[in-house]
Amino acid sequence: MLFSPGGLGRILPAQAHRMIQECTAVLLDVREADEYQAGHAPGALHVPLSRLAAGTDVPGSPNGRGLVLICRSGNRSQQAARLLAERGVESVDVTGGMIDWAEQGLPVQDAHGQAGTVI
Repeated sequence: MLFSPGGLGRILPAQAHRMIQECTAVLLDVREADEYQAGHAPGALHVPLSRLAAGTDVPGSPNGRGLVLICRSGNRSQQAARLLAERGVESVDVTGGMIDWAEQGLPVQDAHGQAGTVI
């Protein structure tokens, strides 16, 4: 299983995409609003790291699906995974973040559902 106790596992963008497509995981984008609106993975939930650090609750994983975290490059998602692990929430983060996601040709959309960009 990719989800390790402590929430410090890491997966590649293609693995995350496959898990989302197979409905075995929920993708949580932890970037700030302007970054998310410019370009995010379709279906990603949005809770910025700054809000998680301030104590905002994590959206529940419907039907027991795993929680996959993503940011721009993988740094903030690792921070979020550590923060969530302290709260007892298991998760994994995407190595290389949205930069690698987009470079691998995975879908990126903007706030209007059009082709997005990673900023």
